[in-house]
Amino acid sequence: MSTAYKGRHTGGADRTQAVGKTRTTVNGVSRTIRRPLVSAAAILAVAAVSAAGSSESMPYAAASGASFTASPMAVAQATELSHNREDTNVALAAARRSGVQRSSALTHAQNAAADALVQATSQAAVVLEQARVAEVARVARDRVRNGLIAHAQSDPKAVGRLLAADRGWGDGEFSCLENLWNKESGWRWNANNGSSGAYGIPQSLPGSKMASVGSDWATNPVTQIKWGLQYIAGRYGTPCGAWAQSQATNWY
Repeated sequence: MSTAYKGRHTGGADRTQAVGKTRTTVNGVSRTIRRPLVSAAAILAVAAVSAAGSSESMPYAAASGASFTASPMAVAQATELSHNREDTNVALAAARRSGVQRSSALTHAQNAAADALVQATSQAAVVLEQARVAEVARVARDRVRNGLIAHAQSDPKAVGRLLAADRGWGDGEFSCLENLWNKESGWRWNANNGSSGAYGIPQSLPGSKMASVGSDWATNPVTQIKWGLQYIAGRYGTPCGAWAQSQATNWY
């Protein structure tokens, strides 16, 4: 004997359809497939409505597109935007050119500064070298000078040449001086004229006049020569002038 169908949600373990029974309802459509069919029909209906709406709106859209005209304000705004874009591009190009020019000017300035520094350094090196050479020469002259002065008693003529050169008198003037004092004292620092009282290399009369240059006038040839050169410069101007006087009068 077959068991009657208890339904989908009865919770029974045996859901096998009874023999001779069918699960059909309205119009012979099974409940199992009715709901999907309803959903599909709804979707088709919506699609049909959308298609109809689109097809109806297309002629209008085409017509309105063909007759569209931009407003003057929109044209003005578009033109202004275009001009602003052009102005911006021009300004950017000018800024780039200006930047390149400033960079080039800065590079030239840096190169010029570097060249000036090199030149100044070179000139400073030359000046320093010249100063060093001059200092070496001065030290050498001082050494010679000090040596001559230290040995003035043994070589008074060398001291006479040195001190005459200090006054700007060259070899010609020294030649006159040499002749003059050869005649007067023979360049002896202790020459003493017993008849007149003249003393020393320049034959100062009296010898004590030479104390105006140094208190060691009686023994120091340097003091005597300095005084004698002052006397010649003050009275005759040069040694050659004093020599001419001596030749003419036998005194000076």
